[in-house]
This record gives sequence, structure tokens and C-alpha cells, in this order.
Amino acid sequence: MQIENTDPGVDKYIDNLPTWQKTICQELRKLIHLAEPDIAETVKFTDRPYFVFNGNVCAFLAAKTHVNLFIYDPIAPDPEGIINQGRNNQTARSIQIKRSDVINSRAIVSLIRAVAQNNRAGGWRKIQKTK
Repeated sequence: MQIENTDPGVDKYIDNLPTWQKTICQELRKLIHLAEPDIAETVKFTDRPYFVFNGNVCAFLAAKTHVNLFIYDPIAPDPEGIINQGRNNQTARSIQIKRSDVINSRAIVSLIRAVAQNNRAGGWRKIQKTK
């Protein structure tokens, strides 16, 4: 799969990671673009990979023992329960992926698609106001 809308800063971020984190981030990146091909990459806060589509969709950050995938939408459904941090957060939740974890590709693609769909409709804040 040819990924479009990439950013060399994201390449640099991933390239500087230990092998196991590099593998996780490369897989996440592929799934994010699979979920919404029009997502664009950017770097914010000097070195953080963000994925945007009509607003922030997600970002990742490598920590010492895991990789965080931040989801910038607190209302996108998570029927498979892959979100394991910040479930009740007002603005964002995250998925911590450890070295030995198996990535649930189907659930991540579904979650990213839901966030992108919400962004397409004006964003989760607008959607919440109309409910």
C-alpha cells in the first residue's frame, strides 16, 4: 500500500526509535492511512507525529515501555475495548501498546474511521452539542 500525505518529520521520528517501537509505529501509521486515505501527517510540538483530517485525529508518542496512540475524539465508539487509558477523558483517550502486545488492526481502523467521520461532520464537539 502506497501511503500518501506523509511528512518527513514523522519518518525521522520513527527512524530514531528502538526497533520494537519502530515496528509498532510503522504498523499504526499504515492502519491510520488505511482507515482514512486523506489523513495528512504533520509534526507538532517540535517532534510529535500527528495525523489530521478536518482537525486532529490521532498522534503517537513512544514512551519507555510502550507506544501511546492518542485518539482525539472522546465519543468515537470503541466496541472492542482497545482504549486502555483515559476512557472518561473529556477530549482524548489513548491506547498503550506494549512490546509484546498484538495490535488489533480491525479495531484501530474502525476507531480511526469513526474519528475521521466525526471530523467530517464538524468534529465531536459539534456533534455533542446537537445530541
